[in-house]
Amino acid sequence: MTESRPGDLFQPGDLVNNTYRVEAILGRGGTSDVYRARSEISGRLVALKVLKAEFSTNEDYLLLLTREEAMREIRHDAIVRYSENHRTADGHVYLLIDYVDGPGMDKKLKQGPMSADDLLVICKRVCEGLQAAHERNIFHRDLSPDNILLRNDDPAQAVIIDFGIAKDTNPGAETIVGNEFAGKYAYAAPEQLAGKTDARTDIYSLGASLLANFRGKSPDIGRNPMEVVQKKAEPLDTTGVPEPLKSILDKMTQPNPDDRFPSAAAVLDALAGNPFDAADNEPLSDATVIAPLTAVAKAAAPEQPVTAPPPPKEAAPKTQPKPVQKDSKKGGLVLPIAIGGVVVAGLAGAFAMGLFTSEPALPMADPYRLSIAKAKDAPPRAVGFVPSDDIANVLREQMQAEGGSFDLTLASGAIAESWGQDVLSVVDAVDEMDAWRVSLSGNSVEVEGTTTSRPIFDAAMAAFDAGALGALSGEPDLTLEAIILAPEKLDPILNTFADCGPLILVDRPIAGYGPESPVVVGGVMSGEDSRAALANALSSVVGSRPLDIDVDILNTTLCLIESVLPRAPASANDVAFYQGDQDNNPNPTGEFLVGENPVIDVEIPADVTDGYLTVSVLDVSGNVFHLVPNINRTDNSVEALREGESGSVSIRVAYSIQESQQNVNGGVKLGHGAAQNWATLGLRGTRMMSGGQSAALSM
Repeated sequence: MTESRPGDLFQPGDLVNNTYRVEAILGRGGTSDVYRARSEISGRLVALKVLKAEFSTNEDYLLLLTREEAMREIRHDAIVRYSENHRTADGHVYLLIDYVDGPGMDKKLKQGPMSADDLLVICKRVCEGLQAAHERNIFHRDLSPDNILLRNDDPAQAVIIDFGIAKDTNPGAETIVGNEFAGKYAYAAPEQLAGKTDARTDIYSLGASLLANFRGKSPDIGRNPMEVVQKKAEPLDTTGVPEPLKSILDKMTQPNPDDRFPSAAAVLDALAGNPFDAADNEPLSDATVIAPLTAVAKAAAPEQPVTAPPPPKEAAPKTQPKPVQKDSKKGGLVLPIAIGGVVVAGLAGAFAMGLFTSEPALPMADPYRLSIAKAKDAPPRAVGFVPSDDIANVLREQMQAEGGSFDLTLASGAIAESWGQDVLSVVDAVDEMDAWRVSLSGNSVEVEGTTTSRPIFDAAMAAFDAGALGALSGEPDLTLEAIILAPEKLDPILNTFADCGPLILVDRPIAGYGPESPVVVGGVMSGEDSRAALANALSSVVGSRPLDIDVDILNTTLCLIESVLPRAPASANDVAFYQGDQDNNPNPTGEFLVGENPVIDVEIPADVTDGYLTVSVLDVSGNVFHLVPNINRTDNSVEALREGESGSVSIRVAYSIQESQQNVNGGVKLGHGAAQNWATLGLRGTRMMSGGQSAALSM
């Protein structure tokens, strides 16, 4: 179990959206963290995948969670069940996932080798889940021991997690340089080094994972990218693996994807005892093409220049390309290379240099979306579709140059011919700004950016005036932030949204807010919608400065009462509050949650010996409850209430349920019966309204 840290968004014991009680953090990643929580309503354990705060207000950073949410359409016991994305009251976004109680295969790997029988059971179970996903053209791309959990430590209940998503919840995972594709060195299929992914990629990764758990150790991946590429060209060593597991793993992990099982269904067929042969394989699917080429593939390219052979002269007779030969020992391809052939691993240099005369047909994307964004003091990220390797390569290099990441997919779509170049022009125009966002859907683009530099702002505006958008449609929304923000610029916004009393700037700076100065707002508001609207209005002015709306939330009726009741002057009378449902423990704030049992004492000062004491409670529905006097305590004279005592006297006017049942002093039974109307609606604060020797309480 991962240890909780003070800086974590949620701490054990926190209640999320009044429903999920956080119990522990399960993992931390680059854009999100995962927590184990329990529903306060049903008691069911769940996993909360929470987008980090710096990404939660930008819809572009929600794309990965949205993609993972789509997995809820696949209902299979071997795939963890997903629900939907939620947003907390303070703006944090999380994805609700079923919690799987059991060890991961990575934990079993550390414990030592697993039996072949157990691994065959796991293979069947996981392939059944993969088949359900592959039928929808959804591929995992990151299958490894840490993404396969054994519910109740039972191989027959293996469950795949983190389906189709980058490794946000796999802290410390060793991945290909630049996070080019989802997949770890040890378990990635060879073709992933060139950005290619289909169903057979998952089959390879599953086979490599099963073999690792049989050995009780991870595969040898080499010490540098070149060694990785070289080792990926070789079949995995299955010496000592008993049959039938050995033959199945051999075919699952062939370096050449054409020599593997063509589908998860084919693996299940083999597990059922049916014979299998490489000649029965299906052709390569082009349903998903991941781009661009990886840095590892480039690292494997020969240093000397590589050029494609010149085209044949017109007079020369046409010749057919030589057939591809297969090395029966290694299962890989042997030169010469057929036109359009795919050579992986050891020939990754060919991928890097683009030695192909044809490309697979690209899948159609609708809507055609691409999001590229950079938060202040954070690396950029690009997620979505691109029309060509050239565009993907440029974006990749830009992201890598700034320590950013990307998840780019080659696809065709209803976009302008100049779409890719126009996107690059837009990114170039805003790249120097402190924070920016470029969000595309087809040919429509939204461009936002902020900077405190006048030259950078002017240069960006000039670029768009000169036609940086090209064939794209949209209006750039660029902001030049003042280095010093005067508090007076925020006052009109606070006055506009003050719906339950005045809003104030906490620690209001005399000299103004600097670029990094936090803006903190205090006060009371009528609801979360009002708070969110205030935050949106202030964000456009405070820019990238930290913004904290630290206000108390009341309901609309309570705010109305607060605004109508007159402000009481200071009084010698004092009021004390206690938690009747907690053995009358003091509650100095006078704030009670729904369902709690307020206990209230009113103190009569020593010098007050005559007159009358009146105590009333007004609830948020407008109901008035008279505590003193009432039908059980008709005499509210100070003399009667003192009962002969001198000095300061404390009079209990609201009792705990236990005290009420004992009919102590004939008191009103708050939190039960008729008085429960206001007690369960929630009491917030109190104030004395003193006139002569009378007092009143207000909610």
